[in-house]
Amino acid sequence: MKLIIHGGFFSESATNQETKRAKQDALSEVAQLAHNYLVNHTAVETVVYTISLLEDNELFNAGLGSQIQSDGRVRLSAALMDGKSQRFSGVINIQDVKNPIQVSQKLLSFEDRVLSGSGALAFARKNGFEYFDPITPQRRKEYEQKLNKQYRQGTVGCVILDRHGNLAAGTSTGGKGYEIPCRVSDSATVAGNFANSFAGISCTGVGEDIVNAALAAKIVTRVTDGFTLRDACEKSFLEMKEFDGFAGVIGIAKNGDIYHLDSYPNMVWASYDEKVRVFD
Repeated sequence: MKLIIHGGFFSESATNQETKRAKQDALSEVAQLAHNYLVNHTAVETVVYTISLLEDNELFNAGLGSQIQSDGRVRLSAALMDGKSQRFSGVINIQDVKNPIQVSQKLLSFEDRVLSGSGALAFARKNGFEYFDPITPQRRKEYEQKLNKQYRQGTVGCVILDRHGNLAAGTSTGGKGYEIPCRVSDSATVAGNFANSFAGISCTGVGEDIVNAALAAKIVTRVTDGFTLRDACEKSFLEMKEFDGFAGVIGIAKNGDIYHLDSYPNMVWASYDEKVRVFD
């Protein structure tokens, strides 16, 4: 049983030591809680549980405290992929829900498994997801001052290898801030979130760069074709240098290898492999 999570990026020049320590502590706690939960749950269940914890923490740009788009609204995207069944589900630009990853989980059993906008919201309401406003006072202040990018960047994600050897990956985001309303990120696509029986990958960074690289699906495909997880990640990142791609990934392979890589500092992450490890 192994896991790795990420909480997006931050710039050392725009993040003080107090915030850095808070993120280290938060990710360490979530990793420990996720490991405890994984003991008696599947990879998919644990991904949803773990990302829900991250969505509920306003330190990260997903769920509560997400970035505000240029029209003053928050639109959330999330995706879930079960490596065993090869089923992908997600929501794109959903508004006024607390945990978009849980809506994605609900969609996993449906034939139409990726919904956007008002359709995603209607599905959520029909299935018991109540109204929730994710905008925090801090986010409102940032929005009004147009200083979003000097605070929190990226997404949250999780990859799990459970006791049965099954892999799952999930990703959730509040967007990049001040984008054109309804811009689609990578997070609810196979470029940003992908898993099969060989590997699972969750991405963070600039969504357009990640989509240009088809990053998560490409890395998993390379592992499936015989690359080690490390080599698959490094080759894919080398290819992104052609367009100066900004991305970070976390991943686990079926043999238990855990790896993380970013093209620019600093992705924040934590893993559990016999004990908790966290970024420094």
